[in-house]
Amino acid sequence: MRWLVLAEMACAGAAVALVWMVLLARWLKGRPVGRSWLAGLVLVPRRYLVDVHHVVARRPRNARMHALAAGGLLGGSLALLLGVLPGMPPVPGFIIRIVAIVFFVPGAWGALIDRARRRPHTPSQLSGGAFVWLPVALLAWCVGNVVVALSVSDTGLHAAGLAGLALALAGGVALLVAVGRGPMRHGLAGIAWLTGHTRPGRFARAGLLRPFDTALWPLDLVHERLGVLTPRDFTRPELASFDACIQCGRCEEACPAFAAGQRLNPKALIQGLSGAMRERPAPYAGSPAPHAPAMPGGGGMDAEIVGQVLAPDTLWACTTCRACVEECPMLIEHVDAVIALRRGQTLMKGAVPAGAEQVLRASREQAEPGGRALDARTDGIAALDVPVLAPGEETDILLWLGEGAYDLRYGRSLRALVTLMRKAGLRFATLGADEVDCGDVARRLGDEATFQALARDAIGVLGTRRFGRIVTADPHAFHVLKNEYPALGGTWVVEHHTTLLDELVRDGRLVLAQRDGPAVAYHDPCYLGRYNGVIDAPRRLLDAACRTRVEVERHGMRSMCCGGGGGSPASDVDAVTRIPDLRMEQVRQSGASIVAVACPGCTAMLEGVTGERPEVKDVAELVLEAVVP
Repeated sequence: MRWLVLAEMACAGAAVALVWMVLLARWLKGRPVGRSWLAGLVLVPRRYLVDVHHVVARRPRNARMHALAAGGLLGGSLALLLGVLPGMPPVPGFIIRIVAIVFFVPGAWGALIDRARRRPHTPSQLSGGAFVWLPVALLAWCVGNVVVALSVSDTGLHAAGLAGLALALAGGVALLVAVGRGPMRHGLAGIAWLTGHTRPGRFARAGLLRPFDTALWPLDLVHERLGVLTPRDFTRPELASFDACIQCGRCEEACPAFAAGQRLNPKALIQGLSGAMRERPAPYAGSPAPHAPAMPGGGGMDAEIVGQVLAPDTLWACTTCRACVEECPMLIEHVDAVIALRRGQTLMKGAVPAGAEQVLRASREQAEPGGRALDARTDGIAALDVPVLAPGEETDILLWLGEGAYDLRYGRSLRALVTLMRKAGLRFATLGADEVDCGDVARRLGDEATFQALARDAIGVLGTRRFGRIVTADPHAFHVLKNEYPALGGTWVVEHHTTLLDELVRDGRLVLAQRDGPAVAYHDPCYLGRYNGVIDAPRRLLDAACRTRVEVERHGMRSMCCGGGGGSPASDVDAVTRIPDLRMEQVRQSGASIVAVACPGCTAMLEGVTGERPEVKDVAELVLEAVVP
């Protein structure tokens, strides 16, 4: 009996090692990242047990299922292995059997919970296919080994034990198949991905502060090949991350483009990238991208991805909101993959939607994506006579107006902000006609060359002025200036206007009195909340200014996008409904009559919702209404 189990374990170990080597050989065909995989391997236990399970635990039932199933499978199998390995210290057989039962019983329970999730039908966000029989295989392995442990004696196995052994063998073989071509592959791929994760800054530092590593990396524009066209163009860890996807569907549930019926399903996107590495990928058994045309599906490390595996509209539907990334228990970077593919299409092939092409041309030729005159940017606040900071001059605060300043509606928000800054006695100025576009839209559309040109111009202009900090009411400009310009040589203190106003209220330079009125709900901008963690300051301001504040169902780090990010409006991908309509309906359901915003993009998208709806007001407007004279 001992040698039979040892032979089984040896075969299983050899099979897993073979699969690992095949997968690793495929991932190693990607671009190197210059970091040691062995050094990263030491970090995997903490990254798995802390960071991964922090996301998994958001759904307690699923967390219990995963802990029971994975813990039972690994613990029970290890107990069997330690009981039969030659050279191990002698341990009484009954102790090994007890330990195995202690692990395999919870493992079976976890398998039953997993199976129950698909009764009577598999939910739409969960994948079918091999995922349907995976809990059955796990149940067979665990129950079979429990029966064997209960039936074995000094004289051998009883009849029930032989049946249990057959059941365990069937389950074990099925699990090995799942490791090679099915759902269990994510276990091996997940280790590789967590080892070489492309954003190590995402992981917790001593469990104290949540880190935010969300900036895109600059491309070296002298390379002959820019962006991603084939799987080989991705980095090695990124290739492993695509295989690490467990197809849980959390990204699918969170994606605003998928909810609006656009041609994007982030789960299908990652599975498509996983399959693109193989000439004959395993069939995808989840929900497809809505209304996306069927693709030829030809795979291979040197085969083009867009047009073969992914429909072009799939790339341009993404709003880059990172809701999928926030929900992914394997910490996969969906948005980075989308931007890498967009860079390949934009820089290598010039294949962008017509609207995006116009925006990029205007950005290149006029340093403004709408093609508007730079000296018209200050028209909305012209009546307030805000000083313009000339080269060589100095001020305390440089007010970066951003692209939204051209919008007449957002001019009201900027005027409220300027009025508040004046009331607080701040010394500030703008760049006037010298303020070029920060390049956010160009970068998100994949045109890294235009972004870097705009960034060089902006950094050059800012370098000729002296100021203490930059303040902007545009979260996209805030993110780019604060997090993405430093890699290009521009480093300053950058604040969003809500954190500035929060500071002024806290210091007593602005005194607010809560105003009676209808309930107010705050809509978190993606580039302020999920990208930079600014969640509390706007809420503190609203609590100080408004007597009644309510939360929308999706809020904070898990808020829903307004649909205005990532160049999505310019890409104009077909949809069943508009993302801002979905978001405004969520605001209605909260009972709020006013939706507070803190982004010019959110203002434009939500005010574009037709019919009866809550009023849209910037946080600065609501604060100004509550200022005590």
